Amino acid sequence: MSMPQVAFEDVLAARDLLDGVALRTPVLHSHVLSGLLGGPVHLKCEHLQRSGSFKVRGAYVRIARLGPEELRRGVVAASAGNHAQGVALSSGLLGTEATVYMPEGAPLPKVAATRSYGADVVFAGHTVDAALNSAKEHAERTGAVFIHPFDHPDVVAGQGTIGLEILEQLPETATIAVSIGGGGLAAGVALAAKSLRPGVRVVGVQAERAAAYPASLAAGHPVAVRPATTMADGIAVGRPGDLPFELIHYLVDTVVTVTEQEISRALVLCAERAKQVVEPAGAAGVAAVMAHPEVFEPPVAVVLSGGNIDPLLLVKVLRHGLAAAGRYLTLRLALPDRPGTLAALMAEIAGMGANVLDIAHERVGVDLGEVEVQLHLETRGPDHAEEVLGSLRKRGYRPVAG
Repeated sequence: MSMPQVAFEDVLAARDLLDGVALRTPVLHSHVLSGLLGGPVHLKCEHLQRSGSFKVRGAYVRIARLGPEELRRGVVAASAGNHAQGVALSSGLLGTEATVYMPEGAPLPKVAATRSYGADVVFAGHTVDAALNSAKEHAERTGAVFIHPFDHPDVVAGQGTIGLEILEQLPETATIAVSIGGGGLAAGVALAAKSLRPGVRVVGVQAERAAAYPASLAAGHPVAVRPATTMADGIAVGRPGDLPFELIHYLVDTVVTVTEQEISRALVLCAERAKQVVEPAGAAGVAAVMAHPEVFEPPVAVVLSGGNIDPLLLVKVLRHGLAAAGRYLTLRLALPDRPGTLAALMAEIAGMGANVLDIAHERVGVDLGEVEVQLHLETRGPDHAEEVLGSLRKRGYRPVAG
């Protein structure tokens, strides 16, 4: 395996290019995560970056280094959303036209934002990889310059400026947690951080349903997988980039995966305790700290990589996360089909301090004279949910959870 064609000096040069363009995003202390690990945990808030994610860093550096003739021909990119917005914003700042291919079903807010920055959006296929192929065909057909979302030295160098900022803002950092899709962010952060402080550990995080890196690292070369549907669409990439893979192979200490349930719990924590609205891919690092605390030696810096989430998805994911945290309880039980029995049940539940969110009756398929009731309750946590079930059983009900 050859050494990667990007160096620490490239990251320093990228920082100069981004001066006045990319924001120096803040870091926030997380009391909850610090308590979990027994040492300081800070959140690097790249979801507050211009265009809503870290992607503008790499996109701007890549486009800024094009020649006048290349800028005249315009640029083309493919993305589920964040790279699209980064390319669109950067193109506008640098005076070139941008066409962005997005998979069918890309989050509507990301589509709208990309168009608002002036890019032409074209839908192609149902995956990022399909959109990538269409974007490359467009480049060959028109002469537009293809801006890869992660597999280019300028892009990796641009993302690496986050690593510089982390160690400037949090010089005692021992471990950095960073999400991985194609690998440009993790590669750049690892390169910058390890160049400044070789002893810093870097932990990469992938969604379990779209995890190409564990198999690739085991094989010693990029291996393609077929990503399953995941809420973390921003990191659902089927094959590692060649350049990021080499850097990650050399510099990232370990890669862990997180489940959909763990990601949704992380989103709830970000919103409820850190007061930050983060997209699922952006919260992968938080999910890893919560699910694999033994992997992280504090002080820890967790990159919140993006915040571009569809509000409708946010509602669904938060409800999923609350359920995963034991804050929602779904149960079914049979009641005598006569007046007053439902009111009595509601009074019992109210007396236990649980809140009824939704209720449904079903008379089909149950014994004559009975009605099945399905309830969605809000509880104070797993212990309270068990108390509710236990109290109902003591009062003669036969609740079935789930």
